[in-house]
Amino acid sequence: MIDALDIDLAPVVAEQPDPVLFATVSGAHLYGFPSRDSDVDLRGVHLLPAADLVGLREPDETRSRRGYLPARAESRARGRVRDGVEMDLVTHDLRKFVRLMLRRNGYVLEQLLSPLVVHTTDAHRELTELAPGVLTGHHAHHYRGFATTQWRLFEKTGELKPLLYTFRVLLTGIHLMRSGEVQPHLPTLIGEVDAPRYLPELIAAKAEREHGDADVEHARVAADVERLHGVLDEAQAASVLPDAPSVYDALHAFVVRTRLES
Repeated sequence: MIDALDIDLAPVVAEQPDPVLFATVSGAHLYGFPSRDSDVDLRGVHLLPAADLVGLREPDETRSRRGYLPARAESRARGRVRDGVEMDLVTHDLRKFVRLMLRRNGYVLEQLLSPLVVHTTDAHRELTELAPGVLTGHHAHHYRGFATTQWRLFEKTGELKPLLYTFRVLLTGIHLMRSGEVQPHLPTLIGEVDAPRYLPELIAAKAEREHGDADVEHARVAADVERLHGVLDEAQAASVLPDAPSVYDALHAFVVRTRLES
């Protein structure tokens, strides 16, 4: 696992062509099961100039960049991290990101609320404060669908990674429906949701290799996945989360004000 202190992420943010409102670490590091050779997934929001949105040309609302980050000299010397860590940076323009938030997209909420913050601003903090107002009972559909996709991938490949993703998103969805809190960290979820007891062993195996087969009994994990789908259904039915976001107007005003003040 790569510690945030082992690599310098700030220059990646600083060299972006437009202001970055926030950048956080997502992916396996956020979910609590990075391997020794996991890359670093950076996600965030950039702010396009107003002129880019009112002219004839279609703006580039999503930007993606892959590359390598140098390890800090002291970390290399101590053997804590290899020299050159692969990085994947994806940012959306603020308007697109907020629209995704309003579409019951748990993935972008996990990025926004990630505790692994590389870069932040007052706008990031304000957006974080508005985030609870977009949570609805319908977010269960996002996690249910994501789990189904990952389970199909596991059945096709037999790899450990999609199996862990299957359990992670199911447990995140259950926790969200019960508590109204977005919690993507699988080791934490294991202690808060009735999870299979073998998950810590799978997490430990994933730490040793990014890709590899899952050493599990297929019938057993299939039964557990099916059970957790049922738990998610029950949690959604009993959830006190609303049917629709309550902060649409506030988010609209936030996007307009942030754009015009930039």
